[in-house]
Amino acid sequence: MKRLAKYLTLIIALNLADSTKGQLTYVTPEEAAKDPDFAIQGEYTGEGIDDRDTNHMLGLQIVALGKGTFQATAFQGGLPGAGWGGQIKWTYTGKREGKGHARFSNDEGLVVLHYNEGEMTATKGNRQVGSFTKTTRKSKTMGLDAPKGAKVLFAGEDNGSLDKLQITKDGLMMEGALTKGKFQSFNLHVEFRLPFKPTARGQARGNSGLYLQRRYELQVLDSFGIEMTAAKNDCGCLYKQKYPDVNACFPPLTWQTYDVDFTAAKFDVDGKRTAPARITAKLNGILIHDDYPLKNKTGAGQKESPAPGPIWFQNHSNPVRYRNVWIQEK
Repeated sequence: MKRLAKYLTLIIALNLADSTKGQLTYVTPEEAAKDPDFAIQGEYTGEGIDDRDTNHMLGLQIVALGKGTFQATAFQGGLPGAGWGGQIKWTYTGKREGKGHARFSNDEGLVVLHYNEGEMTATKGNRQVGSFTKTTRKSKTMGLDAPKGAKVLFAGEDNGSLDKLQITKDGLMMEGALTKGKFQSFNLHVEFRLPFKPTARGQARGNSGLYLQRRYELQVLDSFGIEMTAAKNDCGCLYKQKYPDVNACFPPLTWQTYDVDFTAAKFDVDGKRTAPARITAKLNGILIHDDYPLKNKTGAGQKESPAPGPIWFQNHSNPVRYRNVWIQEK
């Protein structure tokens, strides 16, 4: 158990510089397929044996960091939001070496991960210590139809609901749109896809934002497989205010969902706030905020007031795509 506890401290820090120079950006899976690192990155499930010959169910997340380098984290019990208990994990850094294998290590020793078309085995010396299969999780709310009485904001074409709307040739909404309507309390469903930017770091890694009432930002960013930063600006964060309860971000170029239950702040006749805005949010069907009372507006959000506000899909100069967006007022 001492050895397992030690693994809790083996977190590999990422370079969080917000630089865009020299980045490789892949907007579609077809483009990303040209990069051999993309085939390795992703989520895996399987079993592994520790140094005491104890067998564990494991979830494995491998994050591509560009030029054949990776971070890999094995989670005891399963993937985040799907079996992991939130405590024990093993973190490694790795490098691709030719076709068919990559080497990953931490201060406990060298582990070689051998991969072939979605199947992966882990060896330590001459001993096999793990076996994994690549998996692609799908949100339970993916493709959810707008309920009766809801307003469809985007479903592949301009229906007059959005200002600054730009649509790709394949019918996806680009970042930057703003609803013409203004809303108080509501339920909101959004599907989004982040680009694959392996050489980017931090806020340059596929940044957008879902601004509720144009006041409160629910961050949209590729935070797959990383440790949440102290700045509270990763995917699922209420920007600069609260971490998500779990990092439920899927790999880039995987379609993801936000399902948000938002209750507007209340004010008295003098404009004094008497009750905070509250938010319950699920990322990819996984609860990340449970009836959280917002302290105030977040980041670049507009000042709180009794007035309703629009929904803004922030343009942060990153090619984030949206589809199947609808809102139901409460």
